Amino acid sequence: MREDDLKRAAMMLHHRKAGLALGDPIAAPIVMSSAYHLPQVLGAKHVYSRAGNPSWDGVEAQLSILEDAPALAFPSGMAAISAALMACLGGADAGRVILPKDGYYVTRAFAEQFLRPMGVEVQFLDARAYAAADFSGAGLVYIESPTNPFMDVIDIQSVAARAHAAGAKVVVDNTTMTPFLQRPLDMGADLVVAADTKAPAGHGDVLFGHVAGREAALMARVADWRRMSGAIPSPFDAWLVHRGLETLELRLSRMCDTAGKIALRLQGHPALTQLRYLGLPQDPDHALAARQMAGFGFLIGMTFPDEAKAERFLARCPMIAQATSFGGVHTSGERRARWGDAVPAGFVRLSIGIEPPEPLWAAIAYALGD
Repeated sequence: MREDDLKRAAMMLHHRKAGLALGDPIAAPIVMSSAYHLPQVLGAKHVYSRAGNPSWDGVEAQLSILEDAPALAFPSGMAAISAALMACLGGADAGRVILPKDGYYVTRAFAEQFLRPMGVEVQFLDARAYAAADFSGAGLVYIESPTNPFMDVIDIQSVAARAHAAGAKVVVDNTTMTPFLQRPLDMGADLVVAADTKAPAGHGDVLFGHVAGREAALMARVADWRRMSGAIPSPFDAWLVHRGLETLELRLSRMCDTAGKIALRLQGHPALTQLRYLGLPQDPDHALAARQMAGFGFLIGMTFPDEAKAERFLARCPMIAQATSFGGVHTSGERRARWGDAVPAGFVRLSIGIEPPEPLWAAIAYALGD
């Protein structure tokens, strides 16, 4: 991680200190209140919990430090994504929205089932097609980089510059990298969205998401969408994510380091027909990832010859949780084609957790048949 990211990690850990009074708790409290004492409205920070809650304030302060921009909390990654899309698009006059064909499938489904019927023209592009795409007439260019699950990388700075020249807003889904490993707002994105359910919360016990951006008017629209739609997180969920964020830098360091070691050992393994890890020099997107990111992440793409061999590996490994999420403390894996993703039938998305690397590798090697 870069020095600035480590400074942000330290600042985040002490973000409450300046506001503490004598005898206040060091750990952030959970405020489970829907209403607030209002003998008068003028000057009240909180009025009603659909618009704000002290427990949101704490986690939003952390996320704002990490993003170096105002951040708003949401009850899931998709709540954050849909809020960003609705804030940027105004209906039939918004032109078209461009989304990755090989990105998160629920984002695509939302565009098909809700944006298109509202009169928004929806265009899907392969990640590699962004480099030469014509953005004329687009209201929004949505980027997911690396894509989930196949981990193709899009040049965020280049695409953002071309999209802005065409008059489009740019939203980047940064779920797989987190602000520690990739900083889309610094590369020209108008908004960044993320599912904090994954590595930021980290323990597989909460759904959460956030939107961050530096344009006040646009963030005000995001806040209005949250308040009016009621897409709000619970105070307890906000508290869980606040606690998770305090160890993110440590967990992420272990996860990425272990992923790099395991990817090196998987190179050329006879059980696999293809391997994707952005930290490998032979990966097709390694050079761009090295330029655009502060690390190569914790996700590994393993392609087996067929579905049966992939499922056998997942079932046989004693240290892989078979789950449809990633970024947690437990290493997890899933054969993604079962959800209809455009990947080979034997493709497994492996998310490295915080297990000590040698026992984890021994378990993976056993499952591969070594």
